[in-house]
Amino acid sequence: MDQPIVVYVSNNCSHCDKVVARLEEWELDYEVRNVSDNKTHFKELQQEKIYGTPATFIGDERILGYQEGKLKRTLGIMTDIPVANTDAFNYSYK
Repeated sequence: MDQPIVVYVSNNCSHCDKVVARLEEWELDYEVRNVSDNKTHFKELQQEKIYGTPATFIGDERILGYQEGKLKRTLGIMTDIPVANTDAFNYSYK
């Protein structure tokens, strides 16, 4: 992966922990910026009109919240998950 990965997190954020855990599991290099501990990081997010964490930047792509399917697609990680949007709710019709 030649695009930088930056993850904005905050303290006591379970979704932030999940994003970081997946990046670790996939053995990717990334930078964590904690907005709770560093006001400069918080201001960086605000300048992007983002007010919550986690916020993952992969190159020019932004992924807000914990969206494993979108993370995989953006990072080009092969998976056995169908191409359909796995982050959306699935509905069954009768």
